[in-house]
Amino acid sequence: MLLAVDTSTQTMGLALYDGAQVLGEMHWQTKTHHTVELAPAVDDLMSRCNVKPAELKVLACALGPGSFTSLRIGLAYTKGLALSLKIPLLGIPTFAFLVASQPLQDALLAAVLPAGRGRLAVAWYHNEENHWRSYEEPVIMTAEDLSAMISQPTIICGEFDAEERQTLGRKWKNAIIASPAQCVRHPGMLAELAWNRFKAGEQDEPISLAPIYLHVAEAIPD
Repeated sequence: MLLAVDTSTQTMGLALYDGAQVLGEMHWQTKTHHTVELAPAVDDLMSRCNVKPAELKVLACALGPGSFTSLRIGLAYTKGLALSLKIPLLGIPTFAFLVASQPLQDALLAAVLPAGRGRLAVAWYHNEENHWRSYEEPVIMTAEDLSAMISQPTIICGEFDAEERQTLGRKWKNAIIASPAQCVRHPGMLAELAWNRFKAGEQDEPISLAPIYLHVAEAIPD
């Protein structure tokens, strides 16, 4: 049994996964209440799914990018749980499981996460051999910057507000904005990616596992 925890942004997510199915999944807007809501939410999900802590064999945590504080809360929680239960912990970049849920198309894909102070963290992907492959390191920019860079059909998915959605929609000929439901980060996908790594014999060192932070904006080619 695997427990996945995503505290990358103001949207938190949890999932329980056993390799055959997602037993339970939840996500919600926490409004900076990560510290007080995380542990009770895990207890609630495990109770609803009738899963005991002793049944957990591996943990997964979203590594970001995202909010500095929220990422540290999620990672601290999963590290403590992994050490107390003596089970492996796997870290998965947040963009990885966000993009893994997106349908493949013959267009560029811009994956977006809030980066604070009205900015967005953006990662670029293209369809290569029926997989989304990144071709640039994630960077920080505004919605206006991202809109200005779109010069060909580009799918935009991820977490952004109504004003940012409107800004990006100005490039209506080339900006293919995913629906709100398609933009949701699924903790079940986080769990699945981590489970695949676990079954392949991989695990991370809990003590050295660190969040992914972005600080410097860079130019992105067309």
